[in-house]
Parts: sequence; C-alpha cells; structure tokens
Amino acid sequence: MRPEGWPDIVPDIAFYIQSEFCHPIKTCAEGRIVGIGSSINFDHTSWMAHIIVDSQFRKRGIGYEIVNRILENLANDSIDTCSLIATELGQPIYTKAGFRAVGAYTFMIRETPWQDNTISKNVIPFCEEHRSMIYALDKKLSGENREKLLAIYLENSLIYTENNIVQGYFMPDLKEGLIFADSDDAGLELMKMKYSSIDKAVLPSDNVAGIGFLKQNGFVVTDKKGTRMVFGKDIDWKPQKMYSRIGGNLG
Repeated sequence: MRPEGWPDIVPDIAFYIQSEFCHPIKTCAEGRIVGIGSSINFDHTSWMAHIIVDSQFRKRGIGYEIVNRILENLANDSIDTCSLIATELGQPIYTKAGFRAVGAYTFMIRETPWQDNTISKNVIPFCEEHRSMIYALDKKLSGENREKLLAIYLENSLIYTENNIVQGYFMPDLKEGLIFADSDDAGLELMKMKYSSIDKAVLPSDNVAGIGFLKQNGFVVTDKKGTRMVFGKDIDWKPQKMYSRIGGNLG
C-alpha cells in the first residue's frame, strides 16, 4: 500500500502498533486491508499520520471515513488539537473534514558537494542533566508536551549549550532528524552536524535562516510541497525555530 515516492512505511506502522500513545486503525474489504491511518496522542494534542488507501479502492470515500473515525476517537480522548502534514493528493480530504492550513514546508536536495564547516564547541553529546531543559524547550517551540516521544530518542542526541543552558538539540534517530533551536546560532551549528552527510532536507518555509544556510551549502528547493493543517484549537508553535522536521507524520 505504500504510495509512490514514499519511503518504507513498515517501521512507522510497527511503531504505531507498539507504542501506547499511538492508535492505528484499518479498513478491510474483499478479505484484505485497503485503508490505514493512525493518531499519535500527547496530552491534549495529536498528530494524524499515514492515511493511506489502496490505489484500487480510492475515490470511494474510504480516506475520508478513516479521517473522521480518528477525529471521533480523539474527541472521546479529550484531544483539543489534531495536526498533520498534507500532501497535495490528501489535502482536499482533510479540508473537507474541517482541517485548515496553518503553514508550509520547504523540500530541498543537495546539488553540489558539502563544504567542510567547523563545528562550534558549544555542540556536545546529551547527558541526563539536559533532559528537563530539552523537554521544556521542545514544549516552548512545538506548543505540545511530547516527552513520551522524545524520551525514546534522547540518548544519541546532540545539544547546543550556552552557559550550561540548552539552546538547541538534534535527534538523529528520530525519523528524519529533528533539530529545534531557540536561536539561529544554535540551529545552524546543529544543521552543520546533520547536513554534512545528508542530501535531503525538509523544514518549515518560515525558517528563513535555515533555508538560506542550506542554499549557501549546495541545496536547492524542489517542487514538492507539504501543508501543515490543524483541526480544533490552534497551538503556539514556532516554525522559524524548527531547523529540520521529524517527518511527514509529526511535523
């Protein structure tokens, strides 16, 4: 069922099945699964992810029904806000279900080789004393309490600190490699760590500094588009502070 152009979806589906804060659902017809989707729930916010319908069963309303069933489940769980990143194919379905656009993502690829950049000494490996500061910074920038997700990936994180205060973090094992930072200095230094060996980038279009840095280092903007949408209450997220997204399922 993996849509054309998507990476392997099996690890994500396995994660949803195994994680207590994720709630995958399926639709069956003719003796097999023809549609899937999942929610990823935090305190009062959620992400809707991997809404996929078998190509032979599209245009029958299956995707719309999956979206509505997930929204019903979220309402029963007292979730105030549901977010997602819509492809051009999926956006009309989400709009019909009541989602509204709140932002966009820029997709980039490397066109010329990376030039070596000296890394700041402020970039250090994660240690336990950083945990609470990372959680607090993530909540400030994302507008969500995502501790139960971040806790899984903290161990191999890199941190940018000033005067022993965490200003940014890079989680290379969390999907595409999350980078959040409260300053351009922190964000760009962590981007140096990531993009010296990575040839693709996706970050909010509002992050002018991050996009400019990538352009200066051999990346170009592609035609691919992603729209961030929300259902319910708005959340106070800071796209200009997000120097690399998690992935299409979590922003």
